[in-house]
Amino acid sequence: MDLHTLSVAELAAGLKARRFSSLELALHFLGRIERLGPDLNAFITVTADRALEDARAADEVLGRGEGGSLTGVPIVHKDIFCTDGILTTCGSRMLGSFVAPYDATVVARWKAAGTVLLGKANMDEFAMGSSNETSYFGPVRNPWDPGRVPGGSSGGSAAAVAACLAAAASGTDTGGSIRQPAALTNLTGIKPTYGRVSRYGMIAFASSLDQGGVLARSAEDAALLLAAMSGFDPRDSTSVDVPVPDYAAGLGAPLEGLRLGVAREFFDAGLDPGIERRVRGALEWLEAAGARLVDVSLPNLPLSVPTYYVVAPAECSSNLSRFDGVRFGHRCDDPRDLADLYKRSRGEGFGAEVKRRIMTGTYVLSAGYYDAYYLKAQKVRQLIAADFARAFSEVDVIVGPTSPTAAFELGAKTSDPITMYLNDIYTIGANLAGLPAMSLPCGFVQENGRDLPVGLQLIGPHFGEQRLLSLAHRYQQETDWHRRVPPGCE
Repeated sequence: MDLHTLSVAELAAGLKARRFSSLELALHFLGRIERLGPDLNAFITVTADRALEDARAADEVLGRGEGGSLTGVPIVHKDIFCTDGILTTCGSRMLGSFVAPYDATVVARWKAAGTVLLGKANMDEFAMGSSNETSYFGPVRNPWDPGRVPGGSSGGSAAAVAACLAAAASGTDTGGSIRQPAALTNLTGIKPTYGRVSRYGMIAFASSLDQGGVLARSAEDAALLLAAMSGFDPRDSTSVDVPVPDYAAGLGAPLEGLRLGVAREFFDAGLDPGIERRVRGALEWLEAAGARLVDVSLPNLPLSVPTYYVVAPAECSSNLSRFDGVRFGHRCDDPRDLADLYKRSRGEGFGAEVKRRIMTGTYVLSAGYYDAYYLKAQKVRQLIAADFARAFSEVDVIVGPTSPTAAFELGAKTSDPITMYLNDIYTIGANLAGLPAMSLPCGFVQENGRDLPVGLQLIGPHFGEQRLLSLAHRYQQETDWHRRVPPGCE
């Protein structure tokens, strides 16, 4: 039995039936991480001792006939979530030696559900990037083609799950950082409604956009994991007190009569023709299965990239001001005075992309430019949200591609930040509007003899995660795209 290719649901069933133990699972995955992990650079920290400890505890619970749907399941956390007693770096030299003194809510909730922590995944520095090439610890490689990017900023989480080094992983999505890597690595990734998952202990990039979520193989797995991490948290002022449904129990909803909005702005000149064919094929299948396709328009969506790259850097410049070399984080050697301490600590601690965004954010918030840039961007943000609201008065779900291209080669876009930013053109709108959105596998395109995954994006109204998961699950019941694994990872 290839334990590493089983889904979370299948692993949970096997553990409960005692066909294998959690300790056996943990040792199996740790062996794969040791053997395959270094070539992908998916991990910053491997927590082998913690994994074995968690696994033994899970086996005790399972041995008593107790435990839930995640007890004993091996997972990975993106290294943006604080983990008590474990290195938490955010992929940055600035936090290269920071050991968190507490657990983020997401970490605590998955731990309480009985998961086994295998390690902390590599990521773009402070979640700023679309390719996982900005990490201080080096780029992550895509298991489908190690010469290509896995997407960012949750690229380490995506590569670990895609290569069967973990059953599932947490991620964060500020402008597409769960969905885009999911699309590029053949995974199912979901970003819930803003406020659905607590941001406590999730190191902030852009506070009005950041949201935790899940990278997994299937919608069924994502439903189990999302339910465990969701819910109100009084320690997070942006957390919303709305009951969390049993997502897994609601996966059986039929497609008949479901109105799927096909936004014309998603099918623009920048969309790769091969990607479009695969997405159109998925839409045809959904229509044949009973859904109704409806043309809709989101006229302000093309403004989402410039809007995002004013709002997000403005918030990042504020959030990252705390990393000053005084209280925690990197401190330069032998500072001459306080000004030198600040300048050299920040100059040495932050990478080029983080510095670029801090400078941009400081500029747009400065006197004389606030109204011209930041205030205007917030007004456009409201127009984008209004476009989605109008569309959802006509349809139940908006569908389209997740990414305009398949995974591109490492280094192909690092010298051109604007081209890199455009990779998130289809995903940013959901973050600006605070909407739930997910990506699921819908086929492959071929480039240079390699099969490269394609993602179908689903966007729903606020707290519409159940409908997205049900739609994705129905599609995955009849297709096997999501079950395919990269060559050499079988």
